[in-house]
Amino acid sequence: MEDFEILSVIGSLATAIATIVLVVLLWRTIKQMEATVVLSRIQTEFRFRPWVGPVNGIKSMGKNSDNQFQFDVTIRNYGELPATNVRASFCSSDKIMKKEELEFAEEKKFNLGPLLPTMEKHYWFFVDEQDFAKAKSSQKDLFIAVSFEYPITNGTSSYGMISQYNPDTDMFVHKDMWVTGADTTK
Repeated sequence: MEDFEILSVIGSLATAIATIVLVVLLWRTIKQMEATVVLSRIQTEFRFRPWVGPVNGIKSMGKNSDNQFQFDVTIRNYGELPATNVRASFCSSDKIMKKEELEFAEEKKFNLGPLLPTMEKHYWFFVDEQDFAKAKSSQKDLFIAVSFEYPITNGTSSYGMISQYNPDTDMFVHKDMWVTGADTTK
């Protein structure tokens, strides 16, 4: 009879230890599932959305009939969903601009319409002939700011850049670039 009591105590201890191990494993599984849910949410918010940005630098298109110099920026939707209403904005100055202080005049905004995944569109902006001639001859600096804004699920996103014309290379050099609306702090 005593052997049965010892066997009963050993069985009870083994059941208690197995229960504790099972609870620990269940707790770890729940924690792992929480991390998976967080990563799935991040992937859904940042992968399944439009991502609009430039394909290359700013290209000169020469002088147009209004005696303005025309420049081209090619943009592409790198995301997996269409950008429904892309709006481009432009401004220029002879002094460096800060992105926090940029104010785009309404007449310098242009609706580019929808942009499907992998689709490219061209945005043209124009610089006054006198301003460009002074920048080309190094008499005056020429800074431009271009922004592309589009709606996303939880608000608005945009890509922007501030560039300076370099007369030595006859190209614009990017001074600042940014993406807004991609909140990664959640």
